[in-house]
Amino acid sequence: MTKIMVVDDEDHIRELVRLYLDDEGFDIIEKSNGAQALQYAENHPVDLIILDIMMPKMDGWTLCKELREITEIPILMITSKGESEDKIKGFRLGTDDYLVKPFDPVELVLRVKALLKRYRIASSNVIRLGDIELDRKTYQVIYKDGNRLTIPMKEFELLYKLGSYPGQLFTRDNLIEQIWGMDYEGDERTVDVHIKRLRERFVSFELDFKIVTIRGLGYRLEVYRN
Repeated sequence: MTKIMVVDDEDHIRELVRLYLDDEGFDIIEKSNGAQALQYAENHPVDLIILDIMMPKMDGWTLCKELREITEIPILMITSKGESEDKIKGFRLGTDDYLVKPFDPVELVLRVKALLKRYRIASSNVIRLGDIELDRKTYQVIYKDGNRLTIPMKEFELLYKLGSYPGQLFTRDNLIEQIWGMDYEGDERTVDVHIKRLRERFVSFELDFKIVTIRGLGYRLEVYRN
């Protein structure tokens, strides 16, 4: 059974989330602060985490950062703060999605399902983008007719990362850290250059997928045909 941890210091929020996710067949674990949640995540498998920002002992920002040190599972932030600066901070720390209170519980369920689907795609070694497949075992692009294309490693890793989480926003900082590594000494323009090359290389597949620029934030890949 899919296990979801809900972290919020407000009892009624946890109860509301549990009510709707229970109906979908999910196993819900409740924690009232970030410190408890981190301790649990370090010692028990969890498939997705829903967390609030303003909590005692350890806030959501810190919890998100700490979680990203130990796991890549989806994180959904729920908060009363809706300012763009807070969203940017959350994405930079590694959250996968963002929902502002008061929220529609049905929308919450839909977002949870979408995040779990993305994670399952990302966990596989082959992903499909329209008429092409990306094979992580061979680091090759496979066309519908069986032909294979080898592209520069960083281009492949960048496309695979974006394609593994269709519709998810990645900031330039996220991509630099995950593709080039923490010790990379270049600047964010490296990401822009590689994105430009990928767009040019796969321009004939724009009806299948497209890398979209989110101004001031970063990039996401939209898949139009699987």
